[in-house]
Amino acid sequence: MGNFFQNNDNLNALEAQYEAQKIAFAPIIFQVVRTMRDLKILEILSKNKDGLTFNELSKISNLSIYAIQLLCETALSANVISIKDEKIFLTKIGFFINSDKMTNINMNYNHHVNYLGLFYLEESIKNEKAEGLKVFGDWETIYPALSTLPKKAKESWFEFDHLYSDSGFPKAIEILKNLNPNSILDIGGNTGKFASLFAKENPNISITIMDLPQQIKLAKQNIYEQNLTNISTYEANILLTDTTIPKGFDIIWMSQFLDCFKEKQIIDILKKITQTIDNSSEVCIMEPFWDRQNNETAAFCVINTSPYFTAMANGYSKMFKFTDFKKLIELSGLEIIEIIDNIGLCQTLLRCKKSK
Repeated sequence: MGNFFQNNDNLNALEAQYEAQKIAFAPIIFQVVRTMRDLKILEILSKNKDGLTFNELSKISNLSIYAIQLLCETALSANVISIKDEKIFLTKIGFFINSDKMTNINMNYNHHVNYLGLFYLEESIKNEKAEGLKVFGDWETIYPALSTLPKKAKESWFEFDHLYSDSGFPKAIEILKNLNPNSILDIGGNTGKFASLFAKENPNISITIMDLPQQIKLAKQNIYEQNLTNISTYEANILLTDTTIPKGFDIIWMSQFLDCFKEKQIIDILKKITQTIDNSSEVCIMEPFWDRQNNETAAFCVINTSPYFTAMANGYSKMFKFTDFKKLIELSGLEIIEIIDNIGLCQTLLRCKKSK
């Protein structure tokens, strides 16, 4: 796939210093531009393609000249706006920040979920613990806390999660259906989004969601509201040594689940699964591997999700490079029989079976 970030040191000294300053001031630029978005300044500029003076923008936005100047000058330095003949214009970058769904979901996620907690990234790195999670409460990991996070943090987390996973669901459902299973175990099924979509399209195939009790509670509510009869649930913490994985399923399905764990935990989980399946069963894993993206923008987004896992989620997991993840699969007693890329925005689906 893509050979990303290979020519990133071809700058002269002044260019490199400028790029370094962009990083040093990145938190300020982020908050200024997000504020301009949320105060509708970018939207106002998008509707006035002939540009606006500072005074005109001040009147339309009901903000002071001081506020408009301060925000716009930082936005100018970040190429979010341009200024010509004393008029302010929205740039292409500004257009994407104002109108692009992915950009807005990423921005909301980083503001409401990550921003305060990432202050504790250094502690998290040293302690291998999600030290930033304390901004929301006293939990070891974010997963049991999801249903009780502050409203905007909860909404932003699920919007982010669903954007990247949901985009791959239609194609994934088609692939799984064509494998002709009678039953599927969805490990880490979360709120039941995938299971519900699959169940609606395939009423004759049974699907079981396996997850933590807090997530199963949400999944049950969603299943009940949709009156789906071919979904069942199984409450369990897969990391506990006495947790057993139910047998008899044709497909074990995991979507953006294994990236929530340490490498050793991933191997242990996959070994536990391997011990419960027979030679005819398949393990299907869908993950956004950064080195299998079809462009550098996607690779950038996937890579930079990893610090969330460190500071906020659990302190030790990350988004994987495929070549690293493949080794974990092989160590668990599985072999990859097919790799399917370009599923949704960023997903790769791995079909695995027991090693011969």
